Formats: sequence, C-alpha cells, structure tokens
Amino acid sequence: MKVLNSDKLRIIDVQDSAELAQKALGLFKDSGKKAIAEKGVFYLAISGGKTPRRFYELLGKESSKLDLPWDKIQLFWVDERCVKPDSPDNNYKLAADTFLKAVPIPKQNVHRIAGEKDDYSRAVEEYDRLLKKIFKLQKGQLPVFDLMILGMGSDGHIGSLLPNSYALFDTENLVTVVYQMCQGLNRITLTHPVMCAAQQLIVMVSGAEKAEIVRNVLLDRPDEVKYPVHTLWPILDKVTWLIDRQAAKYL
Repeated sequence: MKVLNSDKLRIIDVQDSAELAQKALGLFKDSGKKAIAEKGVFYLAISGGKTPRRFYELLGKESSKLDLPWDKIQLFWVDERCVKPDSPDNNYKLAADTFLKAVPIPKQNVHRIAGEKDDYSRAVEEYDRLLKKIFKLQKGQLPVFDLMILGMGSDGHIGSLLPNSYALFDTENLVTVVYQMCQGLNRITLTHPVMCAAQQLIVMVSGAEKAEIVRNVLLDRPDEVKYPVHTLWPILDKVTWLIDRQAAKYL
C-alpha cells in the first residue's frame, strides 16, 4: 500500500473485516493495560457504525481472555443519534447487543448519551457535566481519553462531525448537537477538540464502498470542512488506521 499524503500516517493493512477486528482487539487490550497500569483507570470512547460491529462482537466473545479489570474502565460514546436507546440506529444499542452483555463492566461505568431527550440542549448539558465530573476537569480543560475508536463514513465524517457542519469550527464546548435540516437523524457528538485531545485514536475502515473516500482523504490536500476526518491531521502521530484490502484498493 502506498501512502502519499504524509509520512506521519500510520496504517495497518489488513486482509478483511475479520482481521481488522482482531487488530483492533489487540490495540484495545494494549491501550487498556497501559492506562490501568499507569493511572488505575482506562478512559474509552467508542463509536457506532457497521465497521466497528465486528470488533465489538469479537470483544464480547474474547473478553474473558483479555485479563482486563473491567471495573477500572470508564466507557463513553463519541456520538449518538437522537433516537431511543432501543432503536436499531442507536449506537449504545450496538454496544449493548454485542459486548456489554458479555463483559463485567459496572453499570455506573457505562456513560451513554441520552439522545432520546426531546430537549437536545439538555442532553448536551448532561453529557458535558458528566465528562467534567468523571474526568475531574477544571474550567477550560479537555477530557483526555486513553483510546477513542472511530469509524469513517463514506463522506469522510467521524463521530457526528459531518461535512459542512458548524460543529467543525472552533469551539470551547465538549459536546454539541448536529442538526440534519433536510434528511437523516439529528445527532449529539463530542467536539473535534475533545477528539484531538485523545491519547490514541483508531480509525477503522472496511469495504469496497469506502475505497473512493479512503483514496480522497489520504491523497488529497487536507480540507476538514469537506472531509471532517481531516480534523485529525494535526495529531496524526496519535492515530492508527485499520484499513482492509477492499477499502484500500485505490491506494
């Protein structure tokens, strides 16, 4: 695989979605053990989507072999659609259906975004307060996740930072609403400063339908308004890309 955009790009070339899930599991385990050994807690933020599902399913099956103290894991979501938690579009439901039912993580350590609230600003305020409480933040500080797991949409979005969204611009907020004025579901997402503050990020991309966006994102000049994933370019040294052969076929 040739990567022409930057010598800072760290890409792990995998054969298919099964190998991608295995690599993600290894990175998850290593990150968790390191964080817990150093400070006694592992701050993790996860995303929804089709690509991470295989990893979450594997995490549920292999959790007992990881030798991780789940009571020391604080689990958050990068973003959530504004739907009820039992909706098939809900990112929390994806985790609940795959690995949460299989791992001994205390309920009080699972911090979902309440996207079902009619008042989205209230949901944002509640998640903002929760982040500040769990991370013990002072005014102006950002939460620093040990690991953030992201997918990338076919339009280049990460989390719910969507193309041409005001959420991409400078903000001091930790959490924001992203409104879909014409189509799609409204969303609540961590902001790009929070994403960029993470110690380690994994971007998972699989499938032939992602091949064109992978080529454009990795080979074009950075444009975070057009391709929100480019907000990660200043911190590429912290990002690991897991891209399967189908998604990488145009590189």
